[in-house]
Amino acid sequence: MAASSGSKSIFMSIVLSLCLHLTLSSVTYDNKALIINGQRRILFSGSIHYPRSSHEMWEGLIQKAKDGGLDVIDTYVFWNVHEPSPGNVLFSLKLSFGFPVWLKFVQGISFRTDNKPFKHAMQNFTQKIVLMMKDEKLFKSQGGPIILSQIENEYEPEREEFGSAGEAYIKWAAEMAVELNTEVPWVMCKEEDAPDPVINTCNGFYCHSFSPNKPSKPKMWTEAWTGWFSDFGGQNYQRPVEDLAFAVARFIQKGGSFVNYYMYHGGTNFGRTAGGPFITTSYDYDAPIDEYGLIREPKYGHLKKLHKAIKLCENALLTANSTVTSLGNYEECAAFLSNYHTESAARVTFNNKQYNLPPWSISILPDCKNIIFNTANVTGQRSHVQMLPTNVTFHSWETFNEDVFSLEDDSTITTVGLLEQLNVTRDTSDYLWYSTSVNISSSDSFLHGGERPTLSVQSRGHALHVFVNGQLTGSASGTRTYKRFTFRGNVNLHAGVNTISLLSIAVGLPIGLQGEAMVTGLGSQSSIPFVSWVPSSLEHKKQQPLTWYKAYFDAPEGDEPLAMDMSSMNKGQVLINGQNIGRYWTGTMFPDLG
Repeated sequence: MAASSGSKSIFMSIVLSLCLHLTLSSVTYDNKALIINGQRRILFSGSIHYPRSSHEMWEGLIQKAKDGGLDVIDTYVFWNVHEPSPGNVLFSLKLSFGFPVWLKFVQGISFRTDNKPFKHAMQNFTQKIVLMMKDEKLFKSQGGPIILSQIENEYEPEREEFGSAGEAYIKWAAEMAVELNTEVPWVMCKEEDAPDPVINTCNGFYCHSFSPNKPSKPKMWTEAWTGWFSDFGGQNYQRPVEDLAFAVARFIQKGGSFVNYYMYHGGTNFGRTAGGPFITTSYDYDAPIDEYGLIREPKYGHLKKLHKAIKLCENALLTANSTVTSLGNYEECAAFLSNYHTESAARVTFNNKQYNLPPWSISILPDCKNIIFNTANVTGQRSHVQMLPTNVTFHSWETFNEDVFSLEDDSTITTVGLLEQLNVTRDTSDYLWYSTSVNISSSDSFLHGGERPTLSVQSRGHALHVFVNGQLTGSASGTRTYKRFTFRGNVNLHAGVNTISLLSIAVGLPIGLQGEAMVTGLGSQSSIPFVSWVPSSLEHKKQQPLTWYKAYFDAPEGDEPLAMDMSSMNKGQVLINGQNIGRYWTGTMFPDLG
């Protein structure tokens, strides 16, 4: 289940019950709901991804979710976290999201289609994870907390692109999952052709119009988006809780019985684990529990009241078919009075009693008489998290300068043309050097008062620094919307041998330079073949060598959340005690210094 592009390569997720009655029990379903121990249930779930928060936060996050009226927690099982090399399945949190990098280099592989090498790797990993969970007796049928599992993720666009191969793959994936005999239902989100008995589910901001592909399956919303991820240079998205509560109530009103908030706690993309190009280190998502594990009001409290109100209607909603009564331009479904107008309020009569309905709202009446909750009426104070300076003193500052890469470096590969960054670095670094030399004749006109030559370089990811003879000439970068960009600027070349070095920088899913680097203005257009590279994890300052900054500090007292203010810096990464905390990039793009 994923809303961000970089998470779409995660193939299994699990839903764990917060009501841990550790007895053998069954989980099935009918057209109305999941059935646990023979009882239909309306369930509220929240996505909390364990690698996106520290170990110390886990217990508190789960307790806050339970106090907020959630029944279950949803989490991904991250393939490349737990299988960093083929067959080496680990459960220590060395963080990196998405496909494991080694998978890209399996001979003959094609991802997420009817491809034997890919299916072999996917099946091996899925089987190992399920076996480990069975060994620990984690499935509900064993007395454990897992009540639901998901295979694949938002596959519908890929299925349409792959055609018959996509259809064959999704059929295989469903059969493979069911044959693992977990004795809990399997789901596929955003896959309308999910084969029986797998349940197809909805992801989105609104899912009231969704219907499963068979009348025997329940209506489930596996990703109710509480906000959206942020990207460097972009805005921080927020979703009003009035709208989110309205969408959830409307889904339940229309026969839904399972809602999972994506995210309930978003957390942090530590290190280099951001799930896609330009996605920020923060994965806050405007979730009810913020990045630091603090309750976000009024979103948390308003949803808690919504859950309580709907639970009071659970028996009536699940034991009988609801009826819809027309009230002018408004509708009533069981004990839900709805106003779908976005601007005008409504006054309606129901059961010989009048009710006022604010715009774009649903009122819930558990007894069909008294309103106990309206989605638009938000009460309580709004929380405002304010980061205050600590009394921490940084001392013993050290600066380490490293020279611009030269062709004499021992760690080089010589090649014709520009290599794709991921193929070279194997995702071990955000940085990759490309370097070459060009010989300029003393007779070239630009050396005698003519216009300076122009260097142009095309890139797909995601920023670029250009050095000529060891001096920073200029920089350029793309955005999440426009990932492709071209650096173009005048360069200072002298007679004889000149060294041109390019530092390609990835910000998630590295791709790097593409095409050719061209120099024009030398009397004729010249194509420069870049011939050597060396990975690097360094950064630069304007007109200075690449620089590391290092300091020591004493940890502040207490256990309150801490953050680092990097506003005085430009772009780089932060490491504390050797652990990569994440990327920072305070500017929207690099200026052209050429």
